[in-house]
Amino acid sequence: MKLVHATYEPAGEGPFPTIFAMHGWGSNAMDLHGLAPYVAGGQFLVICPQGATEVEIGAVNGYGWYQTQPGARPDEEKVGEAVAQLASFINEACQRYPVDRTKIVAVGFSQGGMMAYNLAVRWPKRFAALVGIATAFPEWLADRADDREAFAQLPVLIEHGRADEAIPMKRARKTLETLEQLGFPVTFREYDCGHEVAAGGVRDLSEFLTEKVLKREG
Repeated sequence: MKLVHATYEPAGEGPFPTIFAMHGWGSNAMDLHGLAPYVAGGQFLVICPQGATEVEIGAVNGYGWYQTQPGARPDEEKVGEAVAQLASFINEACQRYPVDRTKIVAVGFSQGGMMAYNLAVRWPKRFAALVGIATAFPEWLADRADDREAFAQLPVLIEHGRADEAIPMKRARKTLETLEQLGFPVTFREYDCGHEVAAGGVRDLSEFLTEKVLKREG
């Protein structure tokens, strides 16, 4: 498989409902891995791929999904290449691991959330749910969003900190507005925290996935 990744596999033989969890800029495959046992009681197979773009952040480098500059619009071609690479990784992972392909969830933090939004807009029927944490929907991506019938069947959870300085709350509210206009059923939660996963967010994520994925027929 072309992307470094970390996995958490529940006890049993599967197939398991599966979360693909994408980290933020400058982090790595282990960033969201530690949440796996606490999300929905550890019932999900959690696969955490690592972005292929190396990021110089000090003594130990981090990783990202595509190059970005603060306040600048990303190169759509480069984003598309990164999304295609991630989609290919998901295909490979579904063959290698005991994934229940009817219950796949895309979860992303910060830049990883933008990757999750890209995946869902391009292939909405592949996913049972979509979660964006401390992230924002890329405005240009709305021009590619044309499968509204499929969007209506894809529940979305947005979680955002009121004190987030990296991606301000106003962008999260704009994301909510855009996704609702595109026809996605959206649940929005905000927390007294910064650019991070809130403790209450893990509880809300668990409840959301239990209701929208684990309890859903088919």
